[in-house]
Amino acid sequence: MDSLHLRTAGTSLVISFNSGEAEIIHWGADLGEAPMPDLAILDEPIPNSAVDANVPAGLLPQASSSWRGRPALRGHRIADGVSGLDFSARLRTVTATLEGNSAVIVQSDPDAGLTVSSSLALHDGGLLELRHSVTNDGVTPYQLDELATVLPVAPDAVELLDLTGRWCRESHPQRRPIQQGTWVRTGRHGRTGHDSSLLFAAGTAGFGNRHGKVWATHLAWSGNHEHFADSIGDGRTMIGGSELLGPAEVILEPAASYTTPALFAAYSDRGLDGISEAFYSWFRARPHHVLPAAGGGKPRPVVLNTWEAVYFDHNLTTLIELADSAADLGVERFVLDDGWFRGRRHDHAGLGDWYVDESLWPEGLTPLVDAVTSRGMEFGLWVEPEMINLDSDIARAHPEWIVGPAAASHKDGGRLPLEWRNQHVIDLVNPDAWQYIFDRVDTLLHENNISYLKWDQNRDLTEHGHAGRSSVHEQTRAAYRLFDELKKSHPGVEIESCSSGGARVDLGILERTDRIWASDCNDALERQTIQRWTGLVVPPELVGGHIGPTTSHTTARTHDLSFRAITALFGHFGMEWDVRGVQGAEREELKRFIGIYKEHRGLIHSGRMVRADVPDESLMLHGVVSQRPAAPGEAAALFALVSTKTAFAEQPGRITVPGLEPECTYRVEAIFPAPGDADYAHNFTQVQHPAWLVAGAVASGRFLAEVGLPMPILNPEHALLLKATEVEA
Repeated sequence: MDSLHLRTAGTSLVISFNSGEAEIIHWGADLGEAPMPDLAILDEPIPNSAVDANVPAGLLPQASSSWRGRPALRGHRIADGVSGLDFSARLRTVTATLEGNSAVIVQSDPDAGLTVSSSLALHDGGLLELRHSVTNDGVTPYQLDELATVLPVAPDAVELLDLTGRWCRESHPQRRPIQQGTWVRTGRHGRTGHDSSLLFAAGTAGFGNRHGKVWATHLAWSGNHEHFADSIGDGRTMIGGSELLGPAEVILEPAASYTTPALFAAYSDRGLDGISEAFYSWFRARPHHVLPAAGGGKPRPVVLNTWEAVYFDHNLTTLIELADSAADLGVERFVLDDGWFRGRRHDHAGLGDWYVDESLWPEGLTPLVDAVTSRGMEFGLWVEPEMINLDSDIARAHPEWIVGPAAASHKDGGRLPLEWRNQHVIDLVNPDAWQYIFDRVDTLLHENNISYLKWDQNRDLTEHGHAGRSSVHEQTRAAYRLFDELKKSHPGVEIESCSSGGARVDLGILERTDRIWASDCNDALERQTIQRWTGLVVPPELVGGHIGPTTSHTTARTHDLSFRAITALFGHFGMEWDVRGVQGAEREELKRFIGIYKEHRGLIHSGRMVRADVPDESLMLHGVVSQRPAAPGEAAALFALVSTKTAFAEQPGRITVPGLEPECTYRVEAIFPAPGDADYAHNFTQVQHPAWLVAGAVASGRFLAEVGLPMPILNPEHALLLKATEVEA
């Protein structure tokens, strides 16, 4: 069978069938249009004390080929009360078809009664999408324990980078050398998890933002999962991921199938920015993306969320005052957060009772919705449909709808998991519970002029079971179905995935939602790291970034408005703040900044993300560069210069500004904060500005990328917004 070659956007993927099974023998740099040589030239030598044959690193690595690493398929057949049968499949290629840059490969083991179909698509921007589907061809049940999607990386990939974190500190990087053995990142949260590795990357030594080769993967799944790197004794390394299945969660009856979550993967020879380009290209090419490439998408509106403004204190007069203040500032979407439904005065009660609280809202939400929409803003509402409080009418009426490890409800002696934020999980695998939740949210959307749902999920799914059996897999699928059906019924409503901040951020949920909440932390210093690494995969138009109060609710750290604003700019911008109290010069500064966002959001939400490799770890320079020719006077790029802490040196020296067209000439100028802004004087610790800062600098893109500009000496935890405009040479 002839090999398959998929290639686009500087990436090639070559699949050989010489061993009888499918094997990816190259995933990396583009190999060009030349025909493939006879791939037998790649047969390896056979060492002493080893199997007497070449061992393929298969598309589905398997022990039947003497692969000594982690196998892709694990499971066994159950027949006549005996388990453990057909534990080692010998899958061999049956068919392989190629259409454009998409391939379908079918491998089968008739003796074991198993067939695996693998679909691969290399998208135009270079992002690879891979998934497997296993079918039980036998006449007895087959228990599936794992089906992983894996890819080989080149021998010069010697470092691993993945992400970790916790509540209010999501998406922080960690690095380690690739060593013999298996490095596994496991998520057992029943959701993606605050500590989830949004990206799992292998690369050449010291790879950075703009340099080095990188091979990176992401598993598009919102339940339990694993990411891993598997390096075996012969020097080969595979990276990949899989859904982490609970005990007997997937038992395939005869003719039944299981399909893996998609593994998305990208290769770059230009560092991590090249990985981001591949992911952003895929996101923005989707027909349902919030800003479709073909046009017609509306700009991402300025948001005001009420949580850190009023918390549970819902009072119509106060909220209308807040709406008045928001409209005056230029807010375009007003979101009422937690506290509007029956019994919800605190977080101990009410979850599951998705009825407007008549004691708070005797006329329903209509007076507030009308007040908001009459002021030219959309109305949004917070919900948490997957959760339930024991102190709720629905929990009292249906204790059997509460998830737990026992088959019996807690009212009948069954044990419940420990509470988390005073709440439990409603069993969406139960069709009656699923229908109740769908009907309540559907009714809310039909009865109210709601344009946006902030959909929260505030706890892990611990000891998660249905009818006494592990059920995270089915719960995740049921939640997906809930999103899908509500979207189908209300196609104009946008949904945000919030999960106590960034605990459900993955491409599985992002196929069903219109943005994610990266963190419950609005502290600008923390957000610089959180947003930088979340943005490695997720483009800024899908990442909510808000200005919080002057003193952070979650860290008690105090920051000037300009630092908070510049941090929030490079996302879907909004505020979570009682803006009624913002007056005088600070209010004028905030209004001006909202105008800056509105002027430049088209660029921020369509441009190419650029992150400089700055030697001084106290400084960051990042921004977006337009991917189309800018009109006269229009910004070609925006950059943020950010000081996160005191520097070792007394001045930053020249910082290069990458990503601009080398042969074009640009004017670079600082646009925020300006001398008239309320906190401008706090920004710098210097006797004199660098010469260019007052009137701007004119230089070629090549000069800016190679020589750079001497940057001002920023105080710690301050930032400066720079604009680059193309000018005549």
